[in-house]
Amino acid sequence: MTEVRIIGDKLTNMPWQEKPSGTAGPVWRHSNNPVIQRNPAKGIARIFNSAVVPFEGRFAGVFRAETINGRPHLHLGWSDDALNWSIEEERIAFVDEAGKPFQPNYAYDPRVIKVDGTYYIIWCTDFYGAAIGAAKTQDFKTFVRLENPFLPFNRNGVLFPRKINGNYVMLSRPSDSGHTPFGDVFLSESPDFVYWGKHRHVMSKGGQGWWQSVKIGGGPAPIETTEGWLMFYHGVTGTCNGLVYSMGAVILDRDEPSKVKYRSANYVLTPEEWYEELGFVNNVVFPCATLHDAETGRIAIYYGAADTYVGVAYTTVQEIVEYVKETSEEVADDAGIGMM
Repeated sequence: MTEVRIIGDKLTNMPWQEKPSGTAGPVWRHSNNPVIQRNPAKGIARIFNSAVVPFEGRFAGVFRAETINGRPHLHLGWSDDALNWSIEEERIAFVDEAGKPFQPNYAYDPRVIKVDGTYYIIWCTDFYGAAIGAAKTQDFKTFVRLENPFLPFNRNGVLFPRKINGNYVMLSRPSDSGHTPFGDVFLSESPDFVYWGKHRHVMSKGGQGWWQSVKIGGGPAPIETTEGWLMFYHGVTGTCNGLVYSMGAVILDRDEPSKVKYRSANYVLTPEEWYEELGFVNNVVFPCATLHDAETGRIAIYYGAADTYVGVAYTTVQEIVEYVKETSEEVADDAGIGMM
């Protein structure tokens, strides 16, 4: 196979561990997981399903913090090595575009994506039901909350890290007010981050296996590579003991990202360790962020574990793309442009 490269920046200070000998599969866990434990700061019981980005030589995190009254909010955190974190006790103070306070009722599962020098935070919020919230910052000091991009009910908003054909592009998963009988991933475009349209279907739940039979959802921001947009996502199956969340990988077309080029028929990470199997919600691996280095092709994946902890896993762009291509299956009409 020809060399696969990440299209992006160098990140020489990202965390990394070499693949242990005898490891099966293309993704391996950080040896000292979980990197964030229970009760990480005053008033916060659990942190999971959170976002991490490089910022001015350090790392900034926007964390899903389950407070001790049970309601989730977004808290800021900082780290020199992206493994040991200092979490701020106060929630992020959002303001509207006029500078007035504009706090969400709740906020969870954030993603943070840098586009054209601005950091956008996308999360699940309350808008007469579960919907996608959005904010922006340039300095991680002032956070300007924007109008919600979509109607309820919707979750798993994932912004692409650059404009495509001049437009912002966001993935989402339309749903209902419960736990989603729909379960497919869609794409929408906007010229200004205000008006969203040109909606396309991207990925269907299902496939020959059962690990993504109930629903799927976008994970970290897609990584641009020479093979296409590499994206890690979650797939959910139903068992006699409840739902199980695993991580999969897919490659989308670089110019028409509603078209799936390759999609692994297998999960690449599933709950197997104690911190993934046992917690507030058992059996959950939920990817939300990556750090990656274009020079070496290294990728660190941040994921929520059992709705209780934060774990880190590793791969290389070469190994994961090869695996996705070798195990690829076409699900429903995913290879099409997503119009009906």
